[in-house]
Amino acid sequence: MLSVISYPVFVLSAIFALVFSISLFPVGWFEFRPEWLGLVVFYWTFRAPAQFGVLLAWCLGLLLDVLEATPLGVNAMAMALIAFLVLTIHQRLRMYPMPQQCLMVFLLLGINQMLVHFLKQLLGGEDAGFGYLWPALTSALVWPVFSIVLDNINRKLG
Repeated sequence: MLSVISYPVFVLSAIFALVFSISLFPVGWFEFRPEWLGLVVFYWTFRAPAQFGVLLAWCLGLLLDVLEATPLGVNAMAMALIAFLVLTIHQRLRMYPMPQQCLMVFLLLGINQMLVHFLKQLLGGEDAGFGYLWPALTSALVWPVFSIVLDNINRKLG
């Protein structure tokens, strides 16, 4: 889709995603916050699969682990899984209309959230229920605007 990739746009989008991932949110709305880093990993792996892949997603997830003070490797493994799954289907994903892309964002980020939730449960977390899937839903709702904005910025600066 995009012929030229702007690396400064990638770096800035990753920094903004990391900042938004740890930024304060109103207490009642915290569980609805989109998975910003997951969206960035999904977007860049989808748009430029040759340049951005599993290793870079793992490194970004490791940074998120450090910022959130979660056990090292939890988010890293989840982000690497997102990148791997997007790499597996990116050619088909390009042909999907936006509603189907939103569904794929929901599914893949939902798998991400389930993995993180499972690993945190293994390490002693107390959360129960399916509330951990809200970020996947809000990420899917944000995806059209997120991808269009990053496409336009990347086109202008790439």
